[in-house]
Amino acid sequence: MNDTLTSEVIGRRVEVNGERATVLFYGPVPPVAGLWLGVEWDNPERGKHDGSHEGTVYFKCSHPTGGSFIRPNKVNFGVDFLTAVENRYVLKDGPEEDGKEQIVKIANRPVETIGFDSIRKQQSQLSTLQEISLRNCAVCRAGDKGAIAKACPNVREVDLSANLLSAWGEVVGIADQLGHLEVLNLRDNRLRFPAGPPSPAGAFPALKVVVLSRTGITWAEALRCAADWPRLEELYLESNGLSISERPADVLQMVKLLDLSHNQLIDENQLFLIAYLPRLEQLVLCNTGISSLRFPDAGIGCKTSMFPSLKNLVVNDNRISQWSSIDELDKLRSLRSLSCRRNPLTEGSGAQTACQFVIARIGQLQTLNKCQILPEDRRGAELEYRKAFGNEWKKAGGHQDPDKNRPNEEFLAAHPRYQELCLKYGAPEDGELKTQQPCLLKNQLLALRIKYPNHLDQKVLEKQLPDSMTIQKVKGLLSRLHRVPVSDLLLSYESPKMPGREIELENDQQSLQFYSVESGDCLLVRW
Repeated sequence: MNDTLTSEVIGRRVEVNGERATVLFYGPVPPVAGLWLGVEWDNPERGKHDGSHEGTVYFKCSHPTGGSFIRPNKVNFGVDFLTAVENRYVLKDGPEEDGKEQIVKIANRPVETIGFDSIRKQQSQLSTLQEISLRNCAVCRAGDKGAIAKACPNVREVDLSANLLSAWGEVVGIADQLGHLEVLNLRDNRLRFPAGPPSPAGAFPALKVVVLSRTGITWAEALRCAADWPRLEELYLESNGLSISERPADVLQMVKLLDLSHNQLIDENQLFLIAYLPRLEQLVLCNTGISSLRFPDAGIGCKTSMFPSLKNLVVNDNRISQWSSIDELDKLRSLRSLSCRRNPLTEGSGAQTACQFVIARIGQLQTLNKCQILPEDRRGAELEYRKAFGNEWKKAGGHQDPDKNRPNEEFLAAHPRYQELCLKYGAPEDGELKTQQPCLLKNQLLALRIKYPNHLDQKVLEKQLPDSMTIQKVKGLLSRLHRVPVSDLLLSYESPKMPGREIELENDQQSLQFYSVESGDCLLVRW
């Protein structure tokens, strides 16, 4: 390999003992004789220096310990696509082994097999393959023109993650021969993208999903490539250190899912540039550092024209700390699912209450943090929210009499749905708004009656239970009292404030407070 290397090796991707690197230098490094490769490792802890040796800078690394000098015969420069496919899927056994009996061990027991190789060889027919997985197979180039199309004409999904591809042109050379390609995973390939039009027309006619995470692509490069993805529906761009620098113009118009997670340069203002993708249904923004969300085109109680189709938003591991961002999400006309774990707003000792307030503040939400919001969950959350801010509402001008109910603009801006909830459940009564002292147990106890609709011979009980008591613990108490298995118990409750309506207590992990059970209510127990 040493004799055939030229300066064109610069930029190539290589592998050494399972670690990948990029070649940044080729030549002598005095005083040691011979030629060397200077590489920057993907894992900087693998290196020893920054590309300098004895005061001479041979190449520059982005990390002070990311570089090494290696002899060319120690590195793997990779193989072409079809060679990797054959190594992965084609058996090399000779024809004389077909049909022979073989003895293999399964669970340390000898098992006689006949025709086992024939079955495996049928599976290895490349022309029938529709999915090809070549993860970590050292693929570096397309190979001979037309060879892939001839050998693998029916492939629809290709995983080329963690390989040695170094230039987008090599990817195009592969895809151009796979006319039915719908899914392409290129994660963990450090790729160079051209400044001009990246590919010949029609190189990706059927592509619907492309994964370009950890490839080093910029937003501008992604948009240039997207011109050749007319049918693209899912685009994954995690961990590229990119920022959204321009509005997509006539590209990404069919995209339904966009994942921009782990790109710390993205901020809330950049989201305006992608706010009018007409079919975008799912936006993933985990760990981008976003601290707020806003849609200034819509006023209080109105719906924004931005993100018209967005159904699912994921903003886990960010810096959202203000309720105004949650209120803004109620402006999204299509939003049904939100995941906002590990944000300052939803962490800490008040996490459960925070989740209730999220539900109450976003009226159309159906799923929160991958948990379905049942009708009783929504009712409990909205009643709790209505009660929690009732005193503030009254001080701001709120009143039980509709003709006198005029809370000020400051309150309405801080609680856009509060008036709607008052219309839904009625204005909070003075008895609900008495300030409680959490430090005193007596102020947390609920005076409840307990009835048994299916066992009329049972006496009606009166119990005082903590409002923080979970449904599971209530069932445990009743199980011991009546010697009935916990699994057989079904709980619900009635409130004099809602005569004729029975609310089921379905979630064993939630508390009585979560369901807005109050003193004077009646628990209904069935088994």
